[in-house]
Amino acid sequence: MQIIIVGCGKVGRTLTAQLSGENNNVTVVDTNGELVKGLANYYDVMGVTGNGASYSVLAEADIEHADVLIAVTHSDEVNLLCCVVARKAANCHTIARVRNPVYSAERAFIRKELGLSMIINPEFAAAVEIARLLRFPSAIDIDSFSKGRIELLRFRVPAHSPLEGLALRDLPQKLQADVLICIAERRQEVMIPDGNFKICAGDLLSMISIPGNAGTFFQKIGIRMNQVKNAMIIGGGEITYYLSRFLLSTGIKVKIIEKNRERCEELCELLPKATIICGDGSDRELLQEEHLEHMDALVAGTDMDEENIILSLYARDRVKAKVVTKLNHLDFNDVIHSLNLDSLIYPKNIAAEYILRYVRAIGNSVGSNVETLYKLMDGRVEALEFLIRKDSDLIGIRLQDMRLKKNLLIAGIGRNGKLIMPGGQDEFLPGDSVIVVTTNSGFGDIHDILEKKGA
Repeated sequence: MQIIIVGCGKVGRTLTAQLSGENNNVTVVDTNGELVKGLANYYDVMGVTGNGASYSVLAEADIEHADVLIAVTHSDEVNLLCCVVARKAANCHTIARVRNPVYSAERAFIRKELGLSMIINPEFAAAVEIARLLRFPSAIDIDSFSKGRIELLRFRVPAHSPLEGLALRDLPQKLQADVLICIAERRQEVMIPDGNFKICAGDLLSMISIPGNAGTFFQKIGIRMNQVKNAMIIGGGEITYYLSRFLLSTGIKVKIIEKNRERCEELCELLPKATIICGDGSDRELLQEEHLEHMDALVAGTDMDEENIILSLYARDRVKAKVVTKLNHLDFNDVIHSLNLDSLIYPKNIAAEYILRYVRAIGNSVGSNVETLYKLMDGRVEALEFLIRKDSDLIGIRLQDMRLKKNLLIAGIGRNGKLIMPGGQDEFLPGDSVIVVTTNSGFGDIHDILEKKGA
């Protein structure tokens, strides 16, 4: 597909890396010529320097033949105008990043009236992810499928767990657990394990389950289920605002520490039920005065990655249940992961996943398109959900008769609100949600799970 990305910031760069690697023709546009040149050279894409809201600039980027325009500049208004101009200039799909809470409340109206295909708010999406983690603090990451009825949970195997030394094929009978382990990480190695894989303490495992079964499984393997009743959030940005609204609506007490007095006054008006503290969240004495040790959760959500990491390391042994760290950059990923922090949230990656899912879906007009997409383990694994249409030619074929690609697992089938742990005799039916976990990349259709003939 022909794709134009307006804005070469963090989200724009992430999208360029993903989409250019999936056989798309990508053109990047930005007013900063150095950013355009660097991105174009590094990812071997086309680059245009200029204002993406200008018709002449978009014409230079060949908007006439574009399939998708994605506007992710730092300005909501510029992003919306880019999409309006693109819709007038060509009959293409348009995606805008819109971050202002004022616009967020009117998202549906704006999208419909301006003819946008999609509006994405990275801060809102990140807040949804954090709220999900605080609901189930025993998990490091939680990704949902089938409208929340199926979840993929990542956790670390504790020492002296009943899982130690257990082969995956024996897990259902040994623990009477209706879950499926589909990804394993051990000493930086990521794999799609088979039934012979033996679990060791310290392994990071990802499992497919329905929400109710996950709690029972964690109790059986010795992971405590500490429910979050109160949370401290350091930093008063937009993520904090959205997250606090979610938490307060579920009865969780919220304490926010923000150093900017004007922002504190805004938050007091926006979040009257939250406790707002004006101060430096990296001040150890302040954290002690505000009783960090009595908190069930801490969210390090300042604009400084270094500060968030230090706060999380400090809180790791003092907070009872959960520590969540917001990060904006990926430059030192290996170092960050070696610190064994609890849960990491990258807003730009979350936004990129939403957009990538949509782009892949519109790139396939037949078969079964991507309904949900997650990039896991620094992009080394993808977890996807496909909806099986009534005209799919894979209906009625047993899994054991399908020639599946290597490094791929059919991790679950959602049918009539229930989760089926698939075996060789199972087959797809119309309306099924099929969850696929793979170290391959670029899947946009359910047929991509099959080996090509002659391969």
